[in-house]
Amino acid sequence: MIYTVTLNPAIDYFVQVDHFKAGELNHVISDRKMAGGKGINVSRVLQHLGEASECLGFIGGFTGEFIIEKLADEGIDADFVPVDGDTRINVKLKSDTETEINGVAPEITDAQLAALFSKLEKLTDQDILVLSGSRPATLPVTIYKEMMEKVRRSGVKVVADTSGEAFRKAVEAKPFLVKPNHHELGEYYGVTVETFEDVKKYGRKLVEEGIDHVIVSMGGKGAIYIDKDQYLYAPPAKGVLKNSVGAGDSLVAGFLSEYVVSGDFKKAFRKGAATGSATAFSVDLATKEKVDEVLPQITISKI
Repeated sequence: MIYTVTLNPAIDYFVQVDHFKAGELNHVISDRKMAGGKGINVSRVLQHLGEASECLGFIGGFTGEFIIEKLADEGIDADFVPVDGDTRINVKLKSDTETEINGVAPEITDAQLAALFSKLEKLTDQDILVLSGSRPATLPVTIYKEMMEKVRRSGVKVVADTSGEAFRKAVEAKPFLVKPNHHELGEYYGVTVETFEDVKKYGRKLVEEGIDHVIVSMGGKGAIYIDKDQYLYAPPAKGVLKNSVGAGDSLVAGFLSEYVVSGDFKKAFRKGAATGSATAFSVDLATKEKVDEVLPQITISKI
């Protein structure tokens, strides 16, 4: 089973406004509300691709109820820890430019954190745990590292997709797979990462630090997969960009959807690259039909 952890979920409220003007009355042309958070995105795309998962994390208030209902509507299992405050709302304003306003997370108590950790105790070496996204301010920056240490003895494979100091601490626990983008990889090593050679050099350093598998996304340049034996390149697919939210999460979901079936990392990387592009070319997250449409464009090569 694949378990996804979203410590800081949200309702993503997408608002379309023609020629937004700050300080003035603006009229919304269209809007939509989605269950958001990186782990939740991974679970939603996995479901679209026919692979079951279970969402873990924290949820609260009327906004949390909305998220649980939306996940249930899609047939996704959830076992969140209830918290006292309301799950946040993130506003995604689309106009001449894109503006994001992220809400404040509710406070997480020691007892609530302990309840989440107790859920991790049921995982086994047959499970995959996806840790992704930001953390509430009331949780320590070491939280992902602590969660990995919690499941280490069980042999759980951990995927870590976060950034900043949380990523740095996560690397110390040597997860099975990490997926930084090239900016996050550069931030980790205090350098600028722009070229394929940069990605190969610093991605290899992560492998040498004990990470089994590294995928570095490079936006419009595609993505690179690195392990101890090889470098693989997935070119960008061609299409009209419609959605900049969730492409990285979709890459992770696509990768895992193939890996749990075949165990083939090359095939999994190809599926992941196609799924990330499929989300970028969709209004919502990737569907199986869109992934199948994009997949023929992705030819994996060694570099």
